[in-house]
Amino acid sequence: MYSVWEVAKFLDLTEHTVRYYTDKGLVPSIKRDKNNHRLFDDESINWLTGVKYLKQCGMSVEDIKAYVDLCLQGDATIEERYDIIMKQKANAMDQLEEAKQKAKYMEDKASHYMDIINHKISDDMNPGKWHNNKIR
Repeated sequence: MYSVWEVAKFLDLTEHTVRYYTDKGLVPSIKRDKNNHRLFDDESINWLTGVKYLKQCGMSVEDIKAYVDLCLQGDATIEERYDIIMKQKANAMDQLEEAKQKAKYMEDKASHYMDIINHKISDDMNPGKWHNNKIR
């Protein structure tokens, strides 16, 4: 059995986050000792790991709770859980595309600055030197 502190360190979460997730019912296998302190076994660490990754993928705590509840209902909910994962995957793919666009924008900016630094073009990145409300 592991303490909140140990699990937080192991999963790279804050102790507050671990407590919050358990209080929200996202770790159904959580145990308590005689002093009501949370205790984690391998199963509860597995639940918490899944919660961590779903949260990192952008799922809300409420949606994760719904997913956990479906998992607890068993095999009859496999297709419903699959639909949730596919929806989240689509969201993640959209975020990935957006991140690629941001990275490309910054790559183009850096290249433009290198042209300025190498005196290939004049400094047109300084707003104080813009003319005709040019937007960069």
